[in-house]
Amino acid sequence: MTPAPHTAHSAGTMCTAGTLLYERALREGHLPAGDARHAPCLLDTGLLQPSLDDLDRLEPVPPAVGLQRLLRHSADRIAGERRREEELAETFQSLMRIDDRPQGEAVSPALGLLSGKTRINAAISEALSAAAEEVLCIQTQHSYSTSEYARRAQALAMRRDQAFLDRGGRLRTIYPHTQRHIPLVIARYEQLSGDAQARTLDEVTERLILVDRSVAFLPADKDHHIALEVRHPAITGYLADMFDRFWRLATPMYPKAVEPPSPERITARQRAIAELLVEGHTDTAIAERLGMNVRTARVHIAKLAATLGSQSRAQLGYLIGQSGILDQEGPHT
Repeated sequence: MTPAPHTAHSAGTMCTAGTLLYERALREGHLPAGDARHAPCLLDTGLLQPSLDDLDRLEPVPPAVGLQRLLRHSADRIAGERRREEELAETFQSLMRIDDRPQGEAVSPALGLLSGKTRINAAISEALSAAAEEVLCIQTQHSYSTSEYARRAQALAMRRDQAFLDRGGRLRTIYPHTQRHIPLVIARYEQLSGDAQARTLDEVTERLILVDRSVAFLPADKDHHIALEVRHPAITGYLADMFDRFWRLATPMYPKAVEPPSPERITARQRAIAELLVEGHTDTAIAERLGMNVRTARVHIAKLAATLGSQSRAQLGYLIGQSGILDQEGPHT
């Protein structure tokens, strides 16, 4: 019978060829020395030993003795691993003394890539399940197609968002103007209950989901099959500020329908400026927040003052509050 081929293996273990040859040696009492070439591990572990009467013959040691020898190999290997563990622990103890961050601090990567829509949706759902305050979104043309997959994704998003709203969170979404009459978009806000608002702009950036201003999800490829998960506070803070500026300039879509221009002809941009004026911002700060130069901002402020009949900055703030223009949102310009 052809013996089983020998394969390399760690010391202290039995291979198939070695086991079969050892069984044969136990049954026959000895083996020709040349047969050990089929399982050299038996000689290495001492399971076969040369006979004192005939050096060309190998005799097996008793199985109980062989077991102890193999267990000793395992014990030596385990002891070696423990020594390496102790060496690593000693090395890293000195490194941890250099790192003065709290030992219990959870460290999340600042940037991560998510591949596949299933993984992306799971990550968004996980972030929303831990959200406590608000979710800011910018949706694009691609976000609301009429495919069956899009409908299923919309149903999942509805359940996810409603659960967040039920916990007292607030949802703010900006769409392009062309999406305001899409049935899926309209149905979304007819079905959601809670603090959910939507506005529209002529042009929007790529898709954005920002949870509690601390974790953001951005598309990383044109097909939206890869997403970038951002947890760096400088980046999420920048995205939150960008969203706030867009929100001020956007036209309300829900819950308040678009109204015709007010008699005073206050534009959406002037209304955004009025809101910032009431909050006490300077001309420079207003221009910076609304993405315009200071001269343009002052032109709008002058027009606003002329419309309301203001003679001073202080009076302008008072008249803005009395006019009610911050309570009525006009169309986007």
